[in-house]
Amino acid sequence: MSVIDHLVLAVPDLDEAADWFASATGVRPAPGGAHVGMGTHNALVSFGSGYLELIAPDPTQPDPEDGRPFGIDTLDERRLVAFAVRPDSDTTIDGMIEAAGHAGYEPGEAVAMTRLAPGGVLLHWRLTFPRTSWSGIDLHGTVPFVIDWADTPMPATTAPGGLELLEFAVDHPEPATIEAAHRALGIDVEVRPSTHAGLTARLAGPGGTIDL
Repeated sequence: MSVIDHLVLAVPDLDEAADWFASATGVRPAPGGAHVGMGTHNALVSFGSGYLELIAPDPTQPDPEDGRPFGIDTLDERRLVAFAVRPDSDTTIDGMIEAAGHAGYEPGEAVAMTRLAPGGVLLHWRLTFPRTSWSGIDLHGTVPFVIDWADTPMPATTAPGGLELLEFAVDHPEPATIEAAHRALGIDVEVRPSTHAGLTARLAGPGGTIDL
């Protein structure tokens, strides 16, 4: 019912992170644009069916009243903080949300978003905001939010490529609860029991392999 759309890597400084990533993998993330009102900007790099988003504070924007997403305001090092899934070609984001609700997990309502890409192209998409907790536990990004690009070209098809996602896994002290949410969303991601909650990924490029 769904596939991984992208992984979200929060970084303190976008230019420094792009330099580091290019040196490690041989592929430089391309500027994606600013999230106006959220105080962030991003850079993107594709691994084929999905992409990695590097997201950081945007020094050209004022601090948002409610803070930046993904705990970016208190970030002092690079961290994989979230991931997103998109509906497969046989369903819509609304159908996916409804099906997940019937299966016991409520992703939330889909909200329309926009971003001004370099070159002045305005991108449109809809997404559910990441849930921070469910069924009495803190999620820490281990359950994805849902996104749908509709008629906008998916960044996985437009961002610089040449990368391969070798591994992606979720760690959580309550793996059965996380797996139940994943099943409701129709995804198959490795969930490992752990004393801490978080995400790990391994990407390979022409210049080397990187662990996130």
